[in-house]
Amino acid sequence: MTTRDDVTNLPEYRDNPFIAKLPPILSAREALRTMAAPPIFNENERCYAAHLRAHCVLRLKNYFEPLENHLQLEAKFGMLLRQGYLSRNPNTTDYIHRLQDGYERVVGKDLAVVRRPVRSTASSFALVGCSGIGKSYGMARVLELYPQVVHHAEPFSLDQVVWLKLDSPYKGSPKQLCISFFQEMDNLLGTRYRARYGASRSSLDEMMVQMAQIANLHALGVLIVDEIQHIKEAPGTGADALLNFLVTLVNTIGIPVIVIGTLGALPLLQGDFRQARRASGLGSLVWERLEEGATWNHFVDRMWSYQWTREVSPLTGEIRQALYEESQGIVDVLVNLFMMAQLRAIQLGVLRGRMERIDAGLLRRVAREHLRLIHPMIDALKRNDREAIAKYDDIRPLHDHIRQVFGDSLARLSDPPSTVALTPAISATEDDTRVNDDDGPILHVLEDLGLARDIAKILLAEVQAENQGLSALDLVAVISNRLRERGPETPTAKTRRPTARDKTAKAQGPSDKEDLRTIIAAGKKGGLTAYQALLGAGAIKPPMADLAR
Repeated sequence: MTTRDDVTNLPEYRDNPFIAKLPPILSAREALRTMAAPPIFNENERCYAAHLRAHCVLRLKNYFEPLENHLQLEAKFGMLLRQGYLSRNPNTTDYIHRLQDGYERVVGKDLAVVRRPVRSTASSFALVGCSGIGKSYGMARVLELYPQVVHHAEPFSLDQVVWLKLDSPYKGSPKQLCISFFQEMDNLLGTRYRARYGASRSSLDEMMVQMAQIANLHALGVLIVDEIQHIKEAPGTGADALLNFLVTLVNTIGIPVIVIGTLGALPLLQGDFRQARRASGLGSLVWERLEEGATWNHFVDRMWSYQWTREVSPLTGEIRQALYEESQGIVDVLVNLFMMAQLRAIQLGVLRGRMERIDAGLLRRVAREHLRLIHPMIDALKRNDREAIAKYDDIRPLHDHIRQVFGDSLARLSDPPSTVALTPAISATEDDTRVNDDDGPILHVLEDLGLARDIAKILLAEVQAENQGLSALDLVAVISNRLRERGPETPTAKTRRPTARDKTAKAQGPSDKEDLRTIIAAGKKGGLTAYQALLGAGAIKPPMADLAR
């Protein structure tokens, strides 16, 4: 076990208070054990009621199994942090010179002011990879190994901020990055930096020199900027200004910087950010999706042991193949697919009395039903189409969709079986891939657009009948276009007298007897609701018709 004394015995780290109070450097084995976050699991929980076991499945949302790339990230972060403090030792005059230069920058409102040049030992690196590969979560697990604030009484009384993580500002605004920095410092230290330096009347130059000086005053160890791909949308020279500022922090101020982003950020980072001093010294990390092999099998083996179904499903070669094909080696997709498959197996056990088993067929059905929103991205990965992957780089975060799916499913499992039977949980046969609960998120979106739920149901049914096989996003787009083409009703249109043409058109109505509008109109004349009319005409079927058979 590495001790703190082992670290301070290294001559370059000796007598540096900023390094002395950091945790000891971990070996690979120690980092593996410390970073792991297995879910709480007890085999006896398989005997719990279905709705309780569904909640147990949710523990996998925070499951973390360190892999080789995570150990590499932990080691690089430790080197970057400690090396950055070498030229900022408060026991030397270098630290005083940096503070004095910072003061002159503030007075002159110019980051380029350097009166007493001090060699920077700071480095930087970028961590990029496709969405869902675990970049942000892996970084978060590394940061948890270090305290964020350390108080010093000697040789100066100050609060050392070991690390600070910010999200990249929308459209690459350097000013917004500074404001976020001030706010996060206030949250950590109880200061009022945002009120003093983050006012809208302050210029960008003023904010940037103040941010650099505050980073120096509090001996900021590492600045992490996440979601750096957002600056692709920066207007004008916004992206260049932000990246140039980050480079200045490394080269001039001596603050190490880590940027995290998707593959869409690579062209940006290969340009301006590579100019940062010693940027290639530690090397940038590009995390590709996992390939089938030893690492993939290790992760799947560990994950598969956390089953809360009544019966334990063996991990077969067919299941391994299905897991990889439907996740394409993206860890976030893999874990969420496993979670949803367990939940579906538990649902089938409650509603149909089936054995709660997970097989390849169930995994593929769950992927088709609940991962439709990311299907274009998964398909692009299957074809290894780089252009298509870049197109879907900013796809809606998977966890948002998963949260919706699990929220709906948990609500159903929390009801008694008699109540559950009245909900459209599963209205298809075992071989049918469409389920009525897939329309729930679409209806929520349509309601957010201002449609009443009954109207939204009618529109959705109409578009689905006319456009077979469309994804959820495409269905919403078609409905939105129809509403846009219809346009808003004006007061004049509401109050004008109907013309003869209007009366004729209203009297005739749709001519097609199979048109849903015709069926609904005829039903209303007979005192039926829209649902009753469509049901009586055979246009739709009762939610649990197949289950009843």
